[in-house]
Amino acid sequence: MSTQIEREEMEFDVVIVGGGPAGLSAAIRLRQLMPEATICLVEKGSEIGAHIVSGAVIEPRALAELFPDWQERGAPLKTPVTEEKVLFLTEKRGFAIPFIDKLMPAMANHGNYVVSLGEVCRWLGAQAEEMGVEIYPGFAAAEPYIEDGRLCGVITGDMGITREGEQGPNFAPGMILRAKQTILTEGVRGSISQRVMKQFNLRQGVDPQTYGLGIKEVWEIPAEKHKPGFVQHSFGWPMDDGTYGGAWLYHFGENLVSYGFVTGLDYSNTWLSPFQEMQRLKTHPEFAKHLEGGRRLIYGARALSEGGFQSLPRLSFPGGVLAGDSAGFLNMPKIKGTHTAMKSGMLAAEAVAEALGGEGPCEATSYTRRFKSSWLFKELFEARNVRPAFARWGNRLGALYAGIDSLIFRGRAPWTLHFRHTDHEALKPAEQCKPIAYPKPDGTLTFDLTSSVFLSGTNHEEDQPVHLKLRDPSKWLPVNWGIFRSPESRYCPAGVYEALEENSTMRLQINAQNCVHCKTCDIKDPTQNIDWCVPEGAGGPNYPVGM
Repeated sequence: MSTQIEREEMEFDVVIVGGGPAGLSAAIRLRQLMPEATICLVEKGSEIGAHIVSGAVIEPRALAELFPDWQERGAPLKTPVTEEKVLFLTEKRGFAIPFIDKLMPAMANHGNYVVSLGEVCRWLGAQAEEMGVEIYPGFAAAEPYIEDGRLCGVITGDMGITREGEQGPNFAPGMILRAKQTILTEGVRGSISQRVMKQFNLRQGVDPQTYGLGIKEVWEIPAEKHKPGFVQHSFGWPMDDGTYGGAWLYHFGENLVSYGFVTGLDYSNTWLSPFQEMQRLKTHPEFAKHLEGGRRLIYGARALSEGGFQSLPRLSFPGGVLAGDSAGFLNMPKIKGTHTAMKSGMLAAEAVAEALGGEGPCEATSYTRRFKSSWLFKELFEARNVRPAFARWGNRLGALYAGIDSLIFRGRAPWTLHFRHTDHEALKPAEQCKPIAYPKPDGTLTFDLTSSVFLSGTNHEEDQPVHLKLRDPSKWLPVNWGIFRSPESRYCPAGVYEALEENSTMRLQINAQNCVHCKTCDIKDPTQNIDWCVPEGAGGPNYPVGM
């Protein structure tokens, strides 16, 4: 469609796609290096931070490099970590892992802060705008703009296209945002990033990426139960030994608690529901005692890139670079990605500035060279064997290996473990899997999916085209239903997909208006048949930024 529509163009030195920590850090660093450069940042959320669920532990290392005076500037890092524990859970009990800071130094949180990540991003956005960066929230970058084998910017989404693909009465064509260099920081499974990786073969010779689905709630609890700076992580129950996953619980802000659960999307049991696992873990005594008497404020979900070092694609290409979770810079053993995303954005900006300054094309060697000489490379390299150990040997042996790798080898083992397959290839047919009986929600501590999605503030205009489609609708009945019994109706944390019986046969209903943009369907569908297109700007979740 983009080639058939006459579009206006705007030209910039640099276009940045994505208003998360990586994109904002890239914009700020680029502005610090090139005060006269024209920089445009587009964000598909209704505002900076709208697509980021609050509650995270942040390591301030990258922030201190970006703004050495971040405290004087009033950065919203207000709750230092005061107490932390890591628990191995059985169904009824929790066993604290002693000396975790010695056994797994990467998991130690001394000097870190519990924050509202949405608020941190909004603060970074304000800093960028004060420096002259043009920020356009509500603008979805829908397509890469490629000329002569080079990325020359992006095309924003058309508005007012009907569900039938026709131009409606309020049609407004998207614009070409032309750039000398483009920095892609869309987050996990970014649409343009995926197309660019395929176009320029950026994943050749690297491991497949593996993902997790993080589902999060923010609670307000009674003041007498609130312990600002308390951090708790867990593994074990309710996951079986072969399914990777774990939970967190952070006390922060004004009587707020961030609770969440990550399920590794390389799970094999088609009957598993990440949402239901997240709900039933709240009934465990080690988590229930923190939430009882409180009320749930926010619900959200987002996929995470867990592959780490050996799953990183080539980072640069003609016309641009990848940064943040578009590339997959999350440090899984640390359970942190904000500081790594920020650092990658800063390194990308430095490479782009070098290219624009006439010192050489960033897509040649500059970005990779800067990455390899940074603490980010060292950190990801030393963490490289932990996640694949869990994938190979299960949770108990994986945890044992992680301790040995950290304590004895200090991340410098003379081998590198690899991921053997993509996440969607791990799913087993329904007849080979044991069904899971999940308890009914009580409406006080545990909840159903409908009431949960309501708290995400998700909205898509009713007259816009459906952004979730099946590439080949004929595959669903014999494969997704016939073999796997509709796994999308369980792995989606927003109730987008429903298997319904109609006239004695099954059909798939897609409730695209519920979508929280987590990208799980794009990752886990067994035949990669679900096409996740970029919806119109300002759609999707609207998480309260200040919480």
